[in-house]
Amino acid sequence: MRLKALAKINLALDVLRKREDGYHEVRMIMQTIGMHDILEIEKKEEPGITLITDLEELPGDESNLVYKAAKMLMDEFHVEEGVSMKLEKHIPMAAGMAGGSTDAAAAFVGVNDLFGLGLSGEELMQRAVKVGADVPYCIMMGTALAEGIGEKLTRIAPVPHCYVLIGKPGIGVSTKEAYGNLNLAGIAQHPDIDGMMEAIKSGNLSGMAEKMENVFEPGIIRNHPEIQQIKDLMEANGALKAMMSGSGPTVFGIYDDEAKMRAAEKVLADSGLAQTVFGTEVVNVNEEDQAIY
Repeated sequence: MRLKALAKINLALDVLRKREDGYHEVRMIMQTIGMHDILEIEKKEEPGITLITDLEELPGDESNLVYKAAKMLMDEFHVEEGVSMKLEKHIPMAAGMAGGSTDAAAAFVGVNDLFGLGLSGEELMQRAVKVGADVPYCIMMGTALAEGIGEKLTRIAPVPHCYVLIGKPGIGVSTKEAYGNLNLAGIAQHPDIDGMMEAIKSGNLSGMAEKMENVFEPGIIRNHPEIQQIKDLMEANGALKAMMSGSGPTVFGIYDDEAKMRAAEKVLADSGLAQTVFGTEVVNVNEEDQAIY
């Protein structure tokens, strides 16, 4: 099997409070986009899991979320055959785009199908949260409201069709750094997530873009001003709005026209501000249809 593991962006990201267990309560709107990694997976007669990645810095051992996902299902269902996997990365690492989580989601879907385990999407999602908070969403895909620590998911109306320009500067930002720079008590204005859902439901793309907000942005931009420069460049070149995704440092711009997005893609590539520049579009998924894999 050859599976596409699609990236996500956060159209809105709010942090509500820190819980007693140390996790943070969040409220986010997540969206799948066309940028993707590729996971090749096949049965082998000898038991065990082998995973090869195309990046030296990405190990193929039990620390990899793909390996963890495959092992979890194979252990639970006492799969006696083995599996051989090869991961081809295109989503940048430590980018706020759920690259590792979506690869794990593809492994869950692939192992389930390959060995005929018969688990539904919902049953896969219940297991996936043990591997990472974003993994259930990456199995579900499409447009969703995420609450709790990100694991409580509600599918919402699909976003109006639009184009997305990705620009990732040559820096990494950890989730730990993002929370370390977040002054929860000092958030002057929380994202209007309910208002965004209304705009999406009514097919109002500019209304949706207007309400895009990420509470991590100010703290991260203070340390990494190039994020603001990428945002400004996108908005000066036709983006309805540009924003940092997740805990960063990736910036995405929303465009209502592919030609505008492609022109901005060239300007951004020529600017040298971003190490990864990629033009794509949103990917909407029906509730019944997880066959995008």
